[in-house]
Amino acid sequence: MYIVEKSLKLSENVYEIWVNAPHVTRNAKAGQFVIIRTDDKGERIPLTISKISGDLVRIIFMAVGKTTHALAEIPAGGFISDIAGPLGCPSKIKKYGTCVLVGGGVGIASTPVIAQALKDAGNRVVGILGARNADLLILEEEMAEICDRLLIATDDGSKGHHGFAADLLKQVIDDENVDAVWIIGPTIMMKVTSNVTREKGIRTFVSLNPIMVDGTGMCGSCRCIVSGKTRFACVDGPEFDAHEVDFDNLMQRQRYYIEHEKEALAQWKEHQCTCGRNQ
Repeated sequence: MYIVEKSLKLSENVYEIWVNAPHVTRNAKAGQFVIIRTDDKGERIPLTISKISGDLVRIIFMAVGKTTHALAEIPAGGFISDIAGPLGCPSKIKKYGTCVLVGGGVGIASTPVIAQALKDAGNRVVGILGARNADLLILEEEMAEICDRLLIATDDGSKGHHGFAADLLKQVIDDENVDAVWIIGPTIMMKVTSNVTREKGIRTFVSLNPIMVDGTGMCGSCRCIVSGKTRFACVDGPEFDAHEVDFDNLMQRQRYYIEHEKEALAQWKEHQCTCGRNQ
């Protein structure tokens, strides 16, 4: 059992937990992830490492399915059954020059640890955070402290640029010489935004988030097509060259699993209601 030292709600359906897991923190690097089980009967869910502080690992997630809703309900001082990691290949951190990190929605959770690693490697770091509205923006102050320049975009114009993160990325590329870009967010956002750098030939990385089960490359659930070949996001990624990813194939696989997750969530909610009525 692993203790949840802190548990906070950051925005609508987005939560932050800090788990005491020294076996993770002593080896974790930017871009890696963990797999969590809330209890011994729960499913395994992969979640990206957002920050490390001593023996604590921060994980930020959106409550969308049965397990993430259950995880959101665990209070500070509560426990989770398992946390395995760090898993996956670390981000390709080195001194590039000027680097841009683009985070969209809950994908912003992954940006601070990468931004800090890039800064420590001697890079100039520009951050771009995008969300549907100002209330859904997370980690803005934290990223402002790390980045040399931080830009905000909201779909509804409630804060920063009225539009998309891709718009701001175009502006940054026009303003200064950019050497490398990281894009983390919803799949469609990563697809659209990476097209901005494709025509400029700027090296661009995306962190893929297909369905994972074992996290060790054995089950094949997280397979994706990169450069025309099948890759497993859990062991070959989760970070890949954005311009080599088949995003259409990835989105098709995600839609299939999302429908099944919705069914499982509906059954779980019905079970919760039934248990409540029987008490």
